[in-house]
Amino acid sequence: MIEWFAIAQVAVAAAAGILCVTLGLVGRRPSDLSVGALALVLVLLLAQVVVSIVAPFAGNPPQESVLEFWVYLVSAVLLPPAAVFWALIERSRWSTVIMGVAALSVAVMVWRMQVIWTGSGA
Repeated sequence: MIEWFAIAQVAVAAAAGILCVTLGLVGRRPSDLSVGALALVLVLLLAQVVVSIVAPFAGNPPQESVLEFWVYLVSAVLLPPAAVFWALIERSRWSTVIMGVAALSVAVMVWRMQVIWTGSGA
């Protein structure tokens, strides 16, 4: 993984999560803003998939469990579309909160993937 890219992903996912949770708690239903925030998180995750495939060939292999890394990555990629799907089916303020929780979960998962990749988790 590329450290600066992982930090950017964590920052964007955390910002999207805080935005969506705040919008949901003030009573806003899913909108272009909240769905767009999760779409940005998903685009960055898809770019991470490409980086994770190319990095070992460029001499940057993961230092810990490859299987654990990929399970985190695949799970993280599935979270935003699942949350948006839920939000579009049940259009309530709580759907927006669910999207925020999904984005915050992605932030934690990306940070854990960075720890697995660099081997700094002990």
